[in-house]
Amino acid sequence: MQCPGKSLKEALLFAQSEDRLTAGVYESAKIMTDDPDSVSFCVLATDEEFECDVALQIHFTLIQSFCFDNDISIVRVSDMQRLVEIVGDKAGQLDDAHCVLITNPSEGSFEDPALEKLHLFCEESRRLNDWVPEISLPER
Repeated sequence: MQCPGKSLKEALLFAQSEDRLTAGVYESAKIMTDDPDSVSFCVLATDEEFECDVALQIHFTLIQSFCFDNDISIVRVSDMQRLVEIVGDKAGQLDDAHCVLITNPSEGSFEDPALEKLHLFCEESRRLNDWVPEISLPER
């Protein structure tokens, strides 16, 4: 896949426009627990400030395990600020962007081609034993 970062950005913006985006570790965990079949894609984000945060790494490990068990595609991004710029409000604010979920569209909704590309990218990465591939988000 040529530009997984571009596809991720497109998928996030499309999901956001359809109100299918959930941000936050605890909010994401609640959706995963209540309705795991509704989750289509998971993005874990960190940056230098949180690399040594043991509690966050434990949450990430649990989320990753849950995603593997429920066939949810998952990626990492290392530029959390860029993720916040993409999915935050107009002021670029977001309380917790460490975990962002894209849920499935409602019945009869248009399928997102960017999300399909990401699923294929994740599938190919798993074949190469890269279970949680890292994607670089494109600059503005």
